[in-house]
Amino acid sequence: MKRIVNFSSFNVFSIEKEVWDVEYHNHNFYELIVIESGKGTHHLNGITLMYKKGDVFLLRPSDAHEFSIKSKTKFIYIKFTEQHLWEKLQNDKKSELSKAVQLLMEDRSFVYESAIRNKADQEHLLHLARILLHEFSNKSYYSRETSADLFSAMMTILIRNTMNSSGMDRISQGLNQAEKILYYINVHAMDADKMKLEHLAGEFMLSHNYISIYIKKQTGFSVQQHVMQHKIKAAERLLKQSNYNINEIAEQLGFNDASHFNKIFRTYKSRSPSAFRKEDKSA
Repeated sequence: MKRIVNFSSFNVFSIEKEVWDVEYHNHNFYELIVIESGKGTHHLNGITLMYKKGDVFLLRPSDAHEFSIKSKTKFIYIKFTEQHLWEKLQNDKKSELSKAVQLLMEDRSFVYESAIRNKADQEHLLHLARILLHEFSNKSYYSRETSADLFSAMMTILIRNTMNSSGMDRISQGLNQAEKILYYINVHAMDADKMKLEHLAGEFMLSHNYISIYIKKQTGFSVQQHVMQHKIKAAERLLKQSNYNINEIAEQLGFNDASHFNKIFRTYKSRSPSAFRKEDKSA
């Protein structure tokens, strides 16, 4: 797979294409892609979904993607590094925004649809992206400062659309120990080493035996049950929206083999992965 490398910490540009000509790839930077016009499909980490004007996609360096264009599409690209992001927020390190941005950038859950759902916010963010493109391209007086403010405003709108009110409340009040552990599990559920109780316990300075008891007492589910619930949700997504076969999905999600995946999926969903996919196709 191709990897696109960019040595600039921040870059803004637009491209218009009738045919997508960049092979499936990932990057060494974060990427915010705003669809200014057009429609087609977005292939992201094996998932395929439609895109249209106003959609916004936030890609992390490990995300692999490409587009298929159905009608001429204009993309606005905002490429940035994590260092650039924190430099722009360095005077606001303790604010709600900084905490929310950190959670957003760390989150590895399966989110593939447009990050902006609210119609008014779609219009506002598209307008901000156009102004940012103009400021960045023209290099006028104070364009650097204006670009930083516009980028911050766009990130704020993004956060507002990806985190519900209860999530923002928890950020402003501070996460308790159980919430911190559950968030860590959500982010790293696919990393078998980080999900070992020894590693998890060390991360939160708790004993190996106590952390499992603690989570079970606080939530009613064990650490491994939380991990498995996350994997089953990911499996549902892959079965519905990808062309991966059962063996490939089992391997991606860290199951021993397809038989093990089938057994666990049946336990949680009362039917096999194949039956689940067939039902979805016929719905």
